Amino acid sequence: MPQWAAPNERGGRCYMLDLSAALVGMIWPAERVVAGLRVSHHIRRELSEHAGKILLVKRAEADVSEDDLAADFGRVSHLQVVLKWQGRPAGLMCVASLGPALAHLDLRGTRIGAERAGRLAGVLGMCPSLAYLDLSKNNIYTEGAWGLAGMLATCRKLAHLDLSENQIGDEGAEMLGVVLAGCKTLEHIALSFNGIGAAGVAKLAAVLWVFEALAHLDLSDNEIGDEGAGRLAEALGQCKVLARLDLGWNGISAEGAGSLAGLRKCTALARLDLIGNEIGDEGAGNLAGALGECKMLAHLALSDNRIGAEGAGRLAG
Repeated sequence: MPQWAAPNERGGRCYMLDLSAALVGMIWPAERVVAGLRVSHHIRRELSEHAGKILLVKRAEADVSEDDLAADFGRVSHLQVVLKWQGRPAGLMCVASLGPALAHLDLRGTRIGAERAGRLAGVLGMCPSLAYLDLSKNNIYTEGAWGLAGMLATCRKLAHLDLSENQIGDEGAEMLGVVLAGCKTLEHIALSFNGIGAAGVAKLAAVLWVFEALAHLDLSDNEIGDEGAGRLAEALGQCKVLARLDLGWNGISAEGAGSLAGLRKCTALARLDLIGNEIGDEGAGNLAGALGECKMLAHLALSDNRIGAEGAGRLAG
């Protein structure tokens, strides 16, 4: 395993409790694990000597008091869990033990599933400082998205949300459109590979105006089509700091490219990804007209769109 750096420039510390010695040995180098006698004492030493590193800690069964652990783990703000966790109940208790201090939680690819997503939601309800949440690649599906709904509605400090590759579908997207309206601090929303169509994206679009800090929206590899693209673009026109939009592989045609005209109000837009759609030469001309006022646009990705010399000329013109 690599020696991961902290999740952001401020430096973070991560602890996991109640791991078996065998599991620890599989997923983390021995020199990075604190175990055995006087665990609490060693944790304090690690905090001072290796601030900014991510640690896995095996809790001794009998030689550390609950008070000692609470004093040390109460300060932890970042938790990144590797694949071997696989949504085990003990892992959920690790999150719960961090509680009010937890600001950054990365559980991508840990095979949580729909049922455990509901359990996780109950735990995260005890984490009022949560600002970063990555639950991508977890097979949450629509059922799991509904399970997370109540928790997301209470995350008033959430800035980064990644639910990519979970197949939440239109119903899950509609639910998010309802509950995320209270998360006005969101800066990054990733929902790629979720089977979201025009109906689902319409519900999301209806609340985008509340996200005054939204800088990056990723809806790539969904099924929003021309109708969804038009509704989305119109809503995003109110997101004045939007800098990046990913809409690749969404079945957007020449007509849909023209419907992106609402993006001309996104004066901060610097990167637009439309890879793998069906825009063609006609759509390239429509797109050029739609984006004419996006003066900050520096990166426009249009590969796999059947755009030939004629379309390239229209874009360049």
